[in-house]
Amino acid sequence: MNQPKYLLRGERLALAQPRAEMLPEYHRWENHPGTILGYGNQVPQSWETRAAGFERQAKSDRYTQFEVVHTEDEQPVGMTILAIDHQVRTAEYTMLLAPEARGRGFATEATLLTLDWAFHLTALRMVWLKVLEQNAAGIRAYENAGFKSGGRLRQSGFWLGDPCDELLMDILSAEFPGPSAVKRELGGIVELGGTRNET
Repeated sequence: MNQPKYLLRGERLALAQPRAEMLPEYHRWENHPGTILGYGNQVPQSWETRAAGFERQAKSDRYTQFEVVHTEDEQPVGMTILAIDHQVRTAEYTMLLAPEARGRGFATEATLLTLDWAFHLTALRMVWLKVLEQNAAGIRAYENAGFKSGGRLRQSGFWLGDPCDELLMDILSAEFPGPSAVKRELGGIVELGGTRNET
């Protein structure tokens, strides 16, 4: 297996380019019962559908995908995706963690790294997401990364077979809590008031 191709490093995690050879692992993560429950998918996804979707997203400028890697052992622990609306400079955020990586605080750091990329490199104005109301762990991670409540879609999802609400959450570029791994990586380049100065 090829080594991860790092794009942005945080404290414990890094964003890397997705790898085609990791697709069987991504598919396993997505078909775990906890993932199906959290996403509200209800049914497992076939291998053919997942493989076709990976190829389609890889060729599209609408989707920015990251493999999330634990830097200590270089093991992939999840994926994050920004589905970008280029006309209005916003994106829907989606996160997937490997079942064995959950409960270790990775969700917040992976979200912060992706938002850092979204705001400081992709120049998005706002990032939003949907999360089922019963997904307390997910909501807590998103709040820790700076997302705020943006409303709800009533009875639009299911949790353990029962109808439930989906919460809308969003974050503006100015609300990014930091610290910025992007700015740390860039070192001497400092952005002040929309201008870029070499220091």
